[in-house]
Amino acid sequence: MTLYPKLIMDALATVTYAGTKKNLVDSNMVVDTPAINGQTVKVVLEFPRDTDPFLKSTVKAAEAAIKYHCGKDVEVEIITEFKSKPRPAVEKLLPDVKNIIAVSSGKGGVGKSTVAANLAIALGRLGYKVGLLDCDIFGPSQPKMFQVEDARPYAVNVDGRDLIEPIEKYGVKLLSIGFFVSPDTATLWRGGMATNALKQLIADADWGALDYFILDTPPGTSDIHLTLLQTLSITGAIIVSTPQQVALADARKGIDMYRNEKVNVPILGLVENMAWFTPAELPANRYYIFGKEGCKQLAEEMGVPLLAQIPLVQGICESGDAGQPAALNSDSMTGLSFINLAQSVVTVVNRRNKELPKTKIVGVK
Repeated sequence: MTLYPKLIMDALATVTYAGTKKNLVDSNMVVDTPAINGQTVKVVLEFPRDTDPFLKSTVKAAEAAIKYHCGKDVEVEIITEFKSKPRPAVEKLLPDVKNIIAVSSGKGGVGKSTVAANLAIALGRLGYKVGLLDCDIFGPSQPKMFQVEDARPYAVNVDGRDLIEPIEKYGVKLLSIGFFVSPDTATLWRGGMATNALKQLIADADWGALDYFILDTPPGTSDIHLTLLQTLSITGAIIVSTPQQVALADARKGIDMYRNEKVNVPILGLVENMAWFTPAELPANRYYIFGKEGCKQLAEEMGVPLLAQIPLVQGICESGDAGQPAALNSDSMTGLSFINLAQSVVTVVNRRNKELPKTKIVGVK
């Protein structure tokens, strides 16, 4: 069979690109006229980005379509190009971010996301440039805490790359998978899909220059944590726990994960959340519902600082649910607690950067 460009284009017109629900020709993905040399065909396809989830399947379908319409003996070479420039190498990600802080907890329900949100806001109120990434793919909470659940980030072109523009509120740049999925629907994704989504929120976003990039990690030790360690050079980790013994047992596991010899991320310190209960009508009273100073004892045992003890106050929960985190009101007891936490974090980060080398990204296994 004699090959000619229209025959190749007709074959490519039978292939649907899932990203647009149109065929390759109508999607304007065929770059220039297909090159033909005897029984060899060379086609250049342009995809939106190098992380396109439909790239491999589309290329295979295009090869199969050409062979079906032009003969199985035809040699097909498909070159891929991208509208946006390729994602930078891992070691060159976020070059303008000075410090990356992972806020973690071994156990869920200890108020880690509340601490992460208020820490980010408090750092912003101290005059620092701050970003906050909600790394909990299956249970994102930061959009609600910042009262931006209806926000939909848009793309901006930066140096030839299409990047997601973070939502900015209270002086904090924020991204969460919660902006891209329905809040009323469970996210039924396998681990690979979740980690790829997280990588996009990191690498394909316009974070710009930041003094502090706060990572609100999911509870426990999981694929998400490993992805973060393999993607970012994390300055240090903050472990959040309640004084309760069952929470402290899990906090030890979180500390062990970062201190693992293959990880070596410094523990900046512990935050004891729900340290005591203080009724609004009795502000001088303290009731140790979950135990007394459990995190303080763990910090001493592990040889790390106790950065803050945050009281259990009804207003913290209410302000978080209302999208008005407590750190916005530095005149309140809880607001002052988070400002003090932020100042402590700045101190330990500066000390860590003077005394320790930059954390190395964990090798991919």
